[in-house]
Amino acid sequence: MAGGKESPRQKMIGMMYLVLTALLALNVSTSVLDKFISINDAFETTNGENGTENGNKVAAIQKAVEESGNRKQDLSVLTKAQEVRSETQKILAKLEEYKEELIEITGGRDEGTGVVLGKKDIDAASSIFVHEGKGDVLKEELNGYVQFLRDKTGMTKEELRDIARDAKDIEAYKNDEDQMRKGFAELNFGHNTPMVGALATLSQFQADILLEETKALENLAAEVGAADLKFDKIIPMVKPISKYVAAGTKYEADLFITAASSSVQPTMKVNGKDIPVEGGFGKVSFTATPGSYDKEGNARKTFIGEITLKQPGKKDTTFTDTIEYFVTKPVIQIQSASVQALYLNCGNELNVNVPALGTSYNPSFNVKGGTSVKGADKGQVTIVPKSAKVTLSVSSNGNLIGSQDFKVKRIPKPEIKVYSGGREVDMKRGVKSCPRSIKLQAVADESFAQFLPKDAKFQVAGAEITLVRSGRAVVPMKTTSPNVNLSRLASQARSGDAIVIEIKKVKRKNFQGKIEDFPNFSPKILNIRIN
Repeated sequence: MAGGKESPRQKMIGMMYLVLTALLALNVSTSVLDKFISINDAFETTNGENGTENGNKVAAIQKAVEESGNRKQDLSVLTKAQEVRSETQKILAKLEEYKEELIEITGGRDEGTGVVLGKKDIDAASSIFVHEGKGDVLKEELNGYVQFLRDKTGMTKEELRDIARDAKDIEAYKNDEDQMRKGFAELNFGHNTPMVGALATLSQFQADILLEETKALENLAAEVGAADLKFDKIIPMVKPISKYVAAGTKYEADLFITAASSSVQPTMKVNGKDIPVEGGFGKVSFTATPGSYDKEGNARKTFIGEITLKQPGKKDTTFTDTIEYFVTKPVIQIQSASVQALYLNCGNELNVNVPALGTSYNPSFNVKGGTSVKGADKGQVTIVPKSAKVTLSVSSNGNLIGSQDFKVKRIPKPEIKVYSGGREVDMKRGVKSCPRSIKLQAVADESFAQFLPKDAKFQVAGAEITLVRSGRAVVPMKTTSPNVNLSRLASQARSGDAIVIEIKKVKRKNFQGKIEDFPNFSPKILNIRIN
């Protein structure tokens, strides 16, 4: 069997034919022979229906040619279709002659019922087609017919397969030791083939002929519009001037219809790359990249759209258009305690958003002139400046959105203050007597501490303290702690003496908990008068 686009009925008949052929090899009862007669009758009925249908296809081609104005190229296709139908009828008639010959030499038909009388004959088929060589002639006729179809349509051997094949060319037989060496004639009409089996085989060949003819006619019909593109999906579409309208302004749009066909499967591309097609509509989706923005923040972009489909009477046709669109420069919104300037060597926490990107916003950051630490939430980043200027570049899903420059400030000097008894010592008035203990405290600039409390932690880490009398040192001492015990000085202090404190070292703890020396503080020297 030739295979191809067979109807369910044809497939069922073909399957029964194969089963009965296998049963014959087992020498089953004559009831199997009667089944072959039924199979042959079914083939002949189906072949008659398919023949009528193919005749209607030629009529449809003729009508399409007339409706198209009898163009020269269309008339040429019609002629080919008519020639195909004529050649098909000739070879079908030739096969009928073979069938009648088989019936006649095996006893003819019952005059009353028309039933073949030689159904049990097992010699006539092999005698005619194998020994007399008519099987080889039939092979040439069948395959010559298929070649004729190829010549008329330009279809390939893969599209129109040979009907008559040797066992080695058939998948089911090529590895079968009992069958693989048989030629076409012996395979189909060999020794002990019953006459009714040969009749069913010839009817099967007629079915294969009609199937190949159907393929050829459908191919020709597509060239002149008999298989016209039918738009069966009509959809209203709106093309707005803008999807965003401010209150009090006009909404303007073009309302129109678009159509698609479910009978064709076009292929579509964007910039040369295939895109998915659903229900005749291509799904265009890509990430817009930044470009050369104009003064209004818009960058002109284009992409090339391609739609390829087979039009009636033509080969595959590709429609191409260049589509224009504009990329709007996203606005980067930065929120922090101070966005005008950042502080050197501090953890400046920023919250960077790009509202235009919505849920697709997936930020990454690059810092020139410093380092960055990505935060736990989307858009959060900590910038640590290392130079006088920092540039923060913001990207989303690998695409650069924009950059923001920041000036960098130095950390303000902390002020050194002295506390005694929980109160700040008044440097102008002095103290009534030398305190037993004091606390040296480096107090951060109020504004800086408000902006970056995690980086505004200072501590005195070294100082020299001297009891001074009449301009000379009486009792000197050193400390590495902000909490200083002055008992040794207090025991020798007198009214009119002074406590001179020289701050040697101040340290700062940053936002990451790291300790660093901080040399920029004031005052360096404090003088407390003892009254």
